[in-house]
Amino acid sequence: MLRKINLMLLSIAFLTLTSCEEEFLETTPTDAISETDAFATAENMALILNGMHRFLYAQAQIIPGGTSFRSGNHYWTPLGDNLPGGVIHSARANNLGWQNETQWISHTQETSTTSEQLWYQRYHIIASANAIIEKATDGSLVEDARLREIIGQAYAYRAWAYHSLVSHYAKGYLIGNPSTDPGVPLLFKSESPFTSAPRSTVEEVYNQIQDDIDTAITYFEDATPRPTGSAAGKSQLNIDVAYGIKARIALNKGDWRTAADAAKLARADYPLMSESDYKSGFNSNLLPEVIWGSNVITTETTFFRSYFYLMSNTFNGSQNRNNPKIADRRLVDAIPDTDYRKDVFLPDAPNTNSSAANGEGGFENDPNYTDRDVWDAKISEIKDTYGITSRHNLHPYMHVKFLQQNPGSIDPDDIIYMRTSEMYLIEAEAEAMLGNIDAAQDALRPLGETRDSAYDVSVYDTKQALMEHIKFQRGLELWGEGFLYTDKIRWDEGIDHAADGGSGASAILYQDGFFQEKPSTNDNWIFKIPQREIDANPNIGPGDQN
Repeated sequence: MLRKINLMLLSIAFLTLTSCEEEFLETTPTDAISETDAFATAENMALILNGMHRFLYAQAQIIPGGTSFRSGNHYWTPLGDNLPGGVIHSARANNLGWQNETQWISHTQETSTTSEQLWYQRYHIIASANAIIEKATDGSLVEDARLREIIGQAYAYRAWAYHSLVSHYAKGYLIGNPSTDPGVPLLFKSESPFTSAPRSTVEEVYNQIQDDIDTAITYFEDATPRPTGSAAGKSQLNIDVAYGIKARIALNKGDWRTAADAAKLARADYPLMSESDYKSGFNSNLLPEVIWGSNVITTETTFFRSYFYLMSNTFNGSQNRNNPKIADRRLVDAIPDTDYRKDVFLPDAPNTNSSAANGEGGFENDPNYTDRDVWDAKISEIKDTYGITSRHNLHPYMHVKFLQQNPGSIDPDDIIYMRTSEMYLIEAEAEAMLGNIDAAQDALRPLGETRDSAYDVSVYDTKQALMEHIKFQRGLELWGEGFLYTDKIRWDEGIDHAADGGSGASAILYQDGFFQEKPSTNDNWIFKIPQREIDANPNIGPGDQN
């Protein structure tokens, strides 16, 4: 692959996870633990899995070829809303290449950190999963419930990572020709040489993903259950997570019946959040409807690389203080007053940044205020309510959905990957696409009535009306959680920040990211394969570049 993928990841995983309870990193050389020892018992393999859980959010320089500028899903999750313009920057971003992302520069360049590191991280997860699958299924260990749990997690991880890769580095299944469109290489080995294979077709990759997730579910059925009651437990993959992954795969493939059925199974044991939970900040994977999320260890050095650094307007970093993140005002303005989700957006926040991209920063330029005392009072009210420091700027339509447990600090907090709400929305979309109007309404009703005291799903009584409403509900409910990029590919929708009164984004700031044609006619939606992969892999040449 891109660089030599070896058991160093596994060794580091083994070392760091055995020491994490003592909150320090063991200094023993990584080659001190042999491959034989790492796979000698189910419990040792569980330590490798724990390393994989941690690798989802760790700074990637823990293995050769990685970089501190991308801390796994701390970066990739918000990127899913940053690229398509759901999460909008109110001023120029200062680091991490975040401005290049909004301007559609990074992922369209084969030498960019983003194109390289997403590929690199996902294939390391695949290589680690392969190693577990190979050793745990070779007959040398007794296949008890604990080992079946470990094998199930490995297969689920592999399915999840391949789905991430094919969703970014290939044309969308529903908008292309999957039987012939080039996908990504399928790697099944965990030892050198790591030259993988040529690019498989999108169809072949999806077939493998489906096989892997079904295999994971089979293993989980007779496995030890995931520990309950702890944030660390929810970082583990279990049968519910596997069903959720299955639902996502089927949705993006257009296998509507499978998507709806899997989504119902995934959410069965996770009740919808209350209003107080919804407004608590999305900073803990212990929220009742969280099916899966990384429990970020606070001693990790991801502070200024964390999800909350890139997303939370309370985080005490220059990315946030000078550039509060705002929501598309077309979305916010469409939220009914009876829907409490409207409260996590502040359309009337004063614009305090003299460098705001819309040119309306400062009291003298803020068209929403004519009385300085009222302006000042509103600033104090917002900052006092949400723990925003005196150094932070405010901006109309800023969000307070993502709030730190310790506002005004640099604490990273957890990353949520899968919630019950998403599963209701998958079920609703799948049923709508099947033309099952009543079933789609039934799927939407629990979510809508929980969030909106005046919700009436019966008014959406056609497939078209339901789909438009589902798109709105996904945009609102899952805002900032990383789904909009793949949603737009599935729906074949482009980006137009100027349409329908405008989103609030600046054309000067956003440049190429301000308008993009729909994915079916625009290959810029497909990430470039890293040039280093093309240079190093004899099975992929310049002609394989997207």
